[in-house]
Amino acid sequence: MKLNQLKDNPGARKTRITVGRGIGSGKGKTCGRGVKGQKARSGVAIKGFEGGQMPMLRRIPKRGFNNYTAKCYAEINLDDLQEAVTSKKISGAKPIDLAILLDAGVVRGGKDGLRIVAGRQPLKAKLDIVVTGATKGAIAAVEKAGGKIEVLPVKVNKLLKGKPGKKEQAKKAAKK
Repeated sequence: MKLNQLKDNPGARKTRITVGRGIGSGKGKTCGRGVKGQKARSGVAIKGFEGGQMPMLRRIPKRGFNNYTAKCYAEINLDDLQEAVTSKKISGAKPIDLAILLDAGVVRGGKDGLRIVAGRQPLKAKLDIVVTGATKGAIAAVEKAGGKIEVLPVKVNKLLKGKPGKKEQAKKAAKK
């Protein structure tokens, strides 16, 4: 192959349509924009405009809100944790934390940490677990199996740092 024989793959480059060059071109006169009106001109911004009546988006009732300060935990049931140890997805030899569970594909998400919830069946494996939250039943079940749970403090939301919560405000008001 020589440099003068190089070619694009078929369909790699599309030729631009020439408009406004007579009716013989197929895109003459109105250039494919139809007839006169707002849409035939430049600077059209009428997406969602319904001719003056109340738009659908404003007619539909709204409910709820997205709480931007809510914590997002990865939750795991003790039954699922026992199943992961039994199927050898995770090892019970070293302490289990969120990173290990994410790598094993046992949990997803959890930007604010890991929460453990008590299961329906008793835990058989002796596990050392590092979490940001655990229910009383989960802590009791792990300790009964001979394991240990270390509960880390919850991450502080940077948006609310330094601002008192409702409980603190209520305590201050009660003291006055």
